[in-house]
Amino acid sequence: MALRQIQAQQQLVIKQRIRLMVNQYEICTARPDGSAGELLAFAQQKRMAFKEQVTLYTDDTKQTPVLSFKARQVIDLGATYDVMDASGAVIGNFRKDWKQSLLRSTWHLEQPGLGVATGQERSLPVALLRRFLDSLSWLPYHFEFALGGQPAFSVEKKWGLRDKYVVTVHHQQLDRRLVIAMAVALDALQAR
Repeated sequence: MALRQIQAQQQLVIKQRIRLMVNQYEICTARPDGSAGELLAFAQQKRMAFKEQVTLYTDDTKQTPVLSFKARQVIDLGATYDVMDASGAVIGNFRKDWKQSLLRSTWHLEQPGLGVATGQERSLPVALLRRFLDSLSWLPYHFEFALGGQPAFSVEKKWGLRDKYVVTVHHQQLDRRLVIAMAVALDALQAR
């Protein structure tokens, strides 16, 4: 995955692979019709980690890490997750706002020098249904993130047999690696 290629993307498609013991995701460019295009990265959630961690690689051979995110704390309702580049340098972080998330999931994504983007499920009725009826966890959802009152990016879960997300970036200065990490986390960590 070339950083320049990732940063140029306005829209991405993230598809979850169906696996028994691990969450895996394909991060792809988006074609004009909304389907998945070229593979940009492959993500795998670390199995039975003491601290929650997800690593993104250039492809599914898992030879070359590109970025990762990892919880700072072991167990915490409002755990902060640091997003690191391939060299391990922190490029930003995100955390779930557990108080706000009691009714509607709310996340905060911070990019140094840019500020904090806050994202929330767009539909309160869907959020409530998903919370109180576990059997409806497959319902599509739509997260809208705003930065300084302006749209930053959105993550929309699509209908289907396997989870598929369309990520649209509105704020040009947002580091796409942070956006990708947040989008993957919405699936991997949402129920926590």
